[in-house]
Amino acid sequence: MKAMEKIHGHHAKEYERALKAINNPLKEGHHFDQSLGGVAGFFENMRSNTQSLINTNIETEKSIKGSVLPVLERLHKEIKHKAKELAHGAEKGAKEVDKARNTTQKQIELLGQHAASFDSAGGHLSSHDDPYVIYRGVLHRLNSQVIAENNHRNDLIAVQNNFQSFEAHIIEVVQQAMEAFTQLAGGQADKTRALYNDQLSVIQRVAPDFEWNAFKARSADRLVDPNEPARSVDAIQFPNMDHVATKALIEGSLERKSRNKLSWGYSTSYYVVTPSKFLHEFKDSDNNRQDPKPELSIYLPDAVIGTVQGEKFSVKGKDKSKTMSSKLTGSTELNFKAHTAADAQKWFQVLAECGKSTAPLSTGSSPAGSTPTSPNPQVTADPIDAKVQSPVTPVTPATEHGAQEAGVVGGEAPTAAAAPAPVAVPAAAEKKETAI
Repeated sequence: MKAMEKIHGHHAKEYERALKAINNPLKEGHHFDQSLGGVAGFFENMRSNTQSLINTNIETEKSIKGSVLPVLERLHKEIKHKAKELAHGAEKGAKEVDKARNTTQKQIELLGQHAASFDSAGGHLSSHDDPYVIYRGVLHRLNSQVIAENNHRNDLIAVQNNFQSFEAHIIEVVQQAMEAFTQLAGGQADKTRALYNDQLSVIQRVAPDFEWNAFKARSADRLVDPNEPARSVDAIQFPNMDHVATKALIEGSLERKSRNKLSWGYSTSYYVVTPSKFLHEFKDSDNNRQDPKPELSIYLPDAVIGTVQGEKFSVKGKDKSKTMSSKLTGSTELNFKAHTAADAQKWFQVLAECGKSTAPLSTGSSPAGSTPTSPNPQVTADPIDAKVQSPVTPVTPATEHGAQEAGVVGGEAPTAAAAPAPVAVPAAAEKKETAI
């Protein structure tokens, strides 16, 4: 029972450690709403109930020490006294019995000696050594021995009977002590259960969205408004997005014959002529799936633009895209095929305006084997002027134009394909021609 008393004392100390773990004020408590009915209120309830658990364990410890232990200590003293009483009383009676037995034994031995002397002496003995007298002495001593043994037996029976009642007394006292302890410990257990149930009821009363609604109210200026529309690339403005250098002079899908002499046929790609006078080849017009990097780049001022033959035209130049294939090949002639002859003429016109070396346009009666010619010096002009005078207007991304299906985006297609439109001559070139 002393151990139980110490256990409750240790429980009180352990609950004190638990109480220290619940910071007051609550660590990072600013994350919770401080009004009742929230997490902060639950922790406050847990703190007060933990203090109550400490108090109940201390009270139980004191009650055990004041109500249960004294009863058991008195019983322990009674048992020790009974043990002493049994030891002294039984030992005294046993010693008397042993003494009587020893006296009787000596008298019996004396009778044996004189009985033997009587046989050897022929009956000539003194009155004191007469076996008859000694025999009567044996009977006397046996009677004393039996009386001592019976007295000792009666004492033991009395002690046994007394111990029966004493054992019952011990059981009764222990039962009383355990009853008192059970009332104390049971009451303490009921208080503990009530405190834990109170904690459970407090946390169960907290609404699932209580803290979140309070947090949204406190942090409305920092939270994302779900009603705001999602961002779109089309709605984003950034510097130089409308710069003239970012607008294609012409763009669309073309078919190009492979540079590999062993292969045949055409493959479709997306081509763009930029104000920087580059002809870029892309896999497609999608800017989102992967980073758009040119598969092929021809600097048009260093290239020779071939003649138009119906839907076909050619560009001869060096690939400057810095890809692996561009490092392995030098200047090559690229054969293109537009969707229509009109598209081919539009591409040729823009390419001729950007390039230095162009071959003359072929008419419908031109032979199919016409070759590129030297550039006309009068056709050279400033790229900006060329862009202004070009009938092909800058275009928006190909995904926004239905004309991409025809292979060309930007400008209106000529009404007739038999007579190709002449290459636009910049104003500066016209002045030089007049001077000549």
